[in-house]
Amino acid sequence: MLDFKITRTDLNGSARSGQLTTTHGVFNTPIFMPVGTQATVKAMTPQMLGEAGVGIILSNTYHLYLRPGADLIERAGGLHKFMNWPRGILTDSGGFQVFSLKGLRKISDEGVLFHSHIDGSRHFLSPEIVMQIQQKLGADIAMSFDECAPFPCSYEEATQAVRRTSLWAKRCCDYHRRPDQALFGIVQGNVFADLREQSAREIVVLDFPGYAIGGLSVGEPKQDMYRILDLTHHLLPADKPRYLMGVGAPEDLLEGVKRGVDMFDCVLPTRIARHGTAFSHRGKVVVRNATYAEDFTPLDPDCDCQVCKNYSRAYLRHLVKADEMLAHILLSYHNVYFLIKLMQEIREAIEDQKFEQFYNHFYENYNI
Repeated sequence: MLDFKITRTDLNGSARSGQLTTTHGVFNTPIFMPVGTQATVKAMTPQMLGEAGVGIILSNTYHLYLRPGADLIERAGGLHKFMNWPRGILTDSGGFQVFSLKGLRKISDEGVLFHSHIDGSRHFLSPEIVMQIQQKLGADIAMSFDECAPFPCSYEEATQAVRRTSLWAKRCCDYHRRPDQALFGIVQGNVFADLREQSAREIVVLDFPGYAIGGLSVGEPKQDMYRILDLTHHLLPADKPRYLMGVGAPEDLLEGVKRGVDMFDCVLPTRIARHGTAFSHRGKVVVRNATYAEDFTPLDPDCDCQVCKNYSRAYLRHLVKADEMLAHILLSYHNVYFLIKLMQEIREAIEDQKFEQFYNHFYENYNI
């Protein structure tokens, strides 16, 4: 079902490299997982993802439940076959999306009653229903149903979210039965240290095969995110994978690894690509800017992806300004490749006991 082995730990801190074995392959950690919300990573084919070195992608339970439906995907042979992706898939619970609906949903201990953002139809999701959907989708890793409190929120709101997250996690454990699918628990608590400690205690006792840190990167200052990570990773079992949800900026991946995180996901690389922005070893390159109109150098001279080998900033800017689909494709490919390669470089630095040097070198060159 799932096996996790730590292969090396940084001598000077908490960073570690490892191997995560799932039904659809063995993947090196720390790992970045691109987001394929609707069973597709935007502007990228499965073949492109494979060429970029992607091992695991994330898909969304809420969106796939509404369209095309979990039953249809199950009849197609599961999500892997439906989208023609032979490697790993993680499905989130849909909790974040449901709770983001605000005026369109009503939360109780039983679950969430909400109206579809697509057609206004009425639906109800409980921990048991969310487990049923994810088992039909057949991802390698499923997430327990949780309540993600917004930022900012009151201490009372965060306390309520922690209570429900623990209640629902137990119900998810009791209902989940698919033997080839691992179920991860989620720690909530917003930016309140005591609530994070409480949530971690209550989730860890359920003995999940992996643990996610949720409710961060939702608008809080980065120093708050790093502070909570400093606290939380010490509260989670060292022999199980730790997954920081919704984080994908290069500097945040590095800071997360420094604090013992093994898995990350985010829509950021493809989202900023659609707005004409690329990652580079020196910081973001806003390709649409006029300064690149006659710049015939690669996006990132230190990148060996097919985009940087074959296209100039001037050409990519032209595509962006002309609103050509190829701009989204090429920039998305580069950004995903960049993060996958960054994680590879981080792993190698940990394996060589040079993570601290890599960390310092990154910030010497990277302009946030």
